[in-house]
Amino acid sequence: MTSPTAFDNIDPRTSEPRVVRAIVEIPKGRRSKIELDKETGLFKLDRFLYSSSHYPGDYGFLPRTLAEDGDALDILVMVSEPTFTGCLIESRVVGVFRMRDRGSADYKVLAVPSRDPLFAEYHELKDVPPHFLREVEHFFLTYKQLEGGVTEADGWGDVEEALQVIDASVARRT
Repeated sequence: MTSPTAFDNIDPRTSEPRVVRAIVEIPKGRRSKIELDKETGLFKLDRFLYSSSHYPGDYGFLPRTLAEDGDALDILVMVSEPTFTGCLIESRVVGVFRMRDRGSADYKVLAVPSRDPLFAEYHELKDVPPHFLREVEHFFLTYKQLEGGVTEADGWGDVEEALQVIDASVARRT
């Protein structure tokens, strides 16, 4: 049984069409896998990554969404410095990383803080340094290997595809 959380009252969308509200679970640079506990509404330490990899950006979820894997839709926010667990970041969507985890679709929306001048020029995947995209892909393809987990990449999708994934996740939750 899941209990309602404060995040159930947060609309994932804003008045700006490409800006969403992300809730951070894992700050950039961490190896600790922190997740929102559906029973208590608290953030809990799920595990430490078995590898020496660390999250390449602030990682979390979009509230009031339901992805194909049964959890809230994942989001990775490019940040110049980490924030903190539970932080709400209004984020401009730039694309989506399509992957499979244990054979099931597990998409990761890629976004930038909408009010950070360092990312003011980032509006599409082509604006993101290609090496960062490779880092993200490498991280998600390898971070579960030492646990025996298998993930597969299905490539990157543009802003429009990312917004369709978001819309479908919002609709699935309602």
